[in-house]
Amino acid sequence: MPATALPLLDEPKAGRLTIQYGPDAETEVVENPPRFTWIPVIDDGATYVLRVSSDPDFPKSKTQIFEDLPLNFFTPDKVLPAGEYHWSYATWDKEVGAPSSTWSSTRTFSVAVGLAETPLPSRNDRLANVTTDHPRLWMTQDRLAGFCKAVKENPEHCSWANFYEKSVLPWMDRPITTEPAGYPDHKRTAPVWRQTYIDLQEVWYAIRHLAIGGKVTNNPEMTARAKDWLLEVASWDPMGVTSRAYTDEWAYRVCNALAWGYDWLYDDLTEEERVKVRAPLLERTRDIAEHAILNAKIHLFPYDSHAVRSVSLSIVPACIALLGDDEDDEARDWLNYSIEFLSTVYSPWGDSDGGWAEGTNYWMMGIAYLIDTANRLKSYTGIDLYARPFLQNTGDFPLFCKAPNTRRATFGDDSTQGDLPGIKTGLNMRQFAGATGKGEYQWYCDENLRLNPGTEGAFYNWGWWDTNFDELVFQTDFPVVEATPPEGGMRHFEGIGWVGVQHAMNDPDNHIQFVFKSSKFGSVSHSHGDQNAFCLAAYGEDLAIQSGHYVAFNSTMHRKWRRQTRSKNAILINGNGQYAETDKSRALSATGRILTAEQRDDHVFIHGDATPAYQSLSPEVTRAEREVYFVRNSYFVIVDKVDAKTPVTVEWLLHANNRFELGKSSFRYTGERAGFYGQVVWSEGGKPDITQETGFPDVDPADYEGLPVSTFLTAKYPAATRHRIATLLVPYKLDQPKRVFNFMDDQGYDADLYFTDADENTFKVVLKKLANT
Repeated sequence: MPATALPLLDEPKAGRLTIQYGPDAETEVVENPPRFTWIPVIDDGATYVLRVSSDPDFPKSKTQIFEDLPLNFFTPDKVLPAGEYHWSYATWDKEVGAPSSTWSSTRTFSVAVGLAETPLPSRNDRLANVTTDHPRLWMTQDRLAGFCKAVKENPEHCSWANFYEKSVLPWMDRPITTEPAGYPDHKRTAPVWRQTYIDLQEVWYAIRHLAIGGKVTNNPEMTARAKDWLLEVASWDPMGVTSRAYTDEWAYRVCNALAWGYDWLYDDLTEEERVKVRAPLLERTRDIAEHAILNAKIHLFPYDSHAVRSVSLSIVPACIALLGDDEDDEARDWLNYSIEFLSTVYSPWGDSDGGWAEGTNYWMMGIAYLIDTANRLKSYTGIDLYARPFLQNTGDFPLFCKAPNTRRATFGDDSTQGDLPGIKTGLNMRQFAGATGKGEYQWYCDENLRLNPGTEGAFYNWGWWDTNFDELVFQTDFPVVEATPPEGGMRHFEGIGWVGVQHAMNDPDNHIQFVFKSSKFGSVSHSHGDQNAFCLAAYGEDLAIQSGHYVAFNSTMHRKWRRQTRSKNAILINGNGQYAETDKSRALSATGRILTAEQRDDHVFIHGDATPAYQSLSPEVTRAEREVYFVRNSYFVIVDKVDAKTPVTVEWLLHANNRFELGKSSFRYTGERAGFYGQVVWSEGGKPDITQETGFPDVDPADYEGLPVSTFLTAKYPAATRHRIATLLVPYKLDQPKRVFNFMDDQGYDADLYFTDADENTFKVVLKKLANT
């Protein structure tokens, strides 16, 4: 009798919000083995089989089979020889030991010579030899004994004395925090959110630091105090006001406090006390893990910022602490899921270039927790996430897109409220210096800490990290790399659509930073409606800024100003910017792309296309492009090209910390150390009307009470179906004013724009006139 035909595999088309099928012929494989991803079938309990072969017919002798895979993403445990390969997958029947569906489409990829080798040990092997003793987080027993001895002989060892004095002893006398009351009438308010956030972060500090302090110094009184804190927190309702559903950021901190306390105090707890701590820790971990895996489905929809962050922030440390101690071994499953997610899918916000689509501030946060988990996994399991190309290169992102002396000259949500980059940015960079040996990352750290003395207690630092503990952990685990000045130049983060330009970064008196964005991520998550926007800092001062304040997610400042295109150095078309509201699908469709980013002989050239982003609110638009010429590390020529089916107005926007001096076709900004002037060099659609306004229209003034108020310039151009606008921007030091002269030659079909500096260096930009099109 003929064999029964297998059911057809459900292989839907990948969407903008979903994980993609990969690798394929259009995907550059950057690590060996490649990472395999596909859309899961509907059945959450389905398992898969993957086949990889150098022959598209998949003969047995040339094919590797990976059976019973529980997830729709996979990293093999062995590297592949260089060459061309083919792969497909099917669902798997474990009982029969055979595929339970037809095979998927066959996809092809190539493995080049010399790729980073980053295999992931299989589930059978990766946790087989881990210790079952406690502690496991940061130190294991085999390291702890030597560390205790070293500290006893020299209290300054690895900065222990500093940590002990500033981050352990204060908690001995602090009243133990009781269960928070939650929001008034359970309606979220920013002040209560922020204060409770800090309170619960401090609970985590108190338990972790007292437990470590008592263990390392063999201090029974300190250990007893740590237990008192731990048992109080263990008594809180896991599904109450500190649950994930009520406020996830609060829940993450309580989960971490319990995990560190359970792990480091394990030998000092009675079995009854262990149960009292383990039960709520397990319940809280289950709540967070099941949300990420079953509800948010980050293996299918990887763009949930908080759910993805929870993997590093809470799930991994909690599962390491619980491993083998929970009856159903759930922690093992969640830990395996997390390891595979971080080894395969991560980071959904970037690629091997190292960029982070949510911006430099959320890079600081997301990467800080990734670093913590990478270090925990390396010390406990031997798995080294730092070998992955993304983590080898991601230090380049803040290096090129937010120099240590800049404040508002970059994109994305930023909780520093216009302060210098948070010191955790520098500490992250030091970590990557230690992991990669790159001295320019250590230079960034040194500069960041030098410029930010005394900010450890600021909310955006203390509310997330105790830097004394960070220092202690780093010194025990990684070497300090010698700092080397960065070379600067241009860096195109192709995967996220950002370009960072740094000239003379290590010389503040001559430093220029320019950041441009046109991203496939649109305005999803902590990205904004800022495709084809730019920011500029020069000579130690922010000039063309990202305006507004990130006071709280979903505040009026956030929704009505900061996320919107009108707060950017961008354009509005018919008064409209780009979609930047809450519909994730529309937000991820309001995209841009970098067509060109090149370092040429005498200039940097950047060309961005934001047409889809503007079409999201203005469907009559057929072209919205911006070209940037950064000439001789000195001045900028910005060319905007807008076409539409019907006549449209264009508003050219520029934001600065203070007001401008306005002329008929020019403007000037004067700061404290530096300034710039701008001039409309040419406009095909007519002359602009230049105005300015100070403030944040439509924003509740309570959202920025006590905070600086910026000014925005608007150059409005009359309605036309075609706009070609060339604008000159010339930054300078206040004590060294600069002029760039320009003229136009339009004798032929082109408009030739000539620019000449004080040294008589000439630069030409050619624009096609309407008659020639």
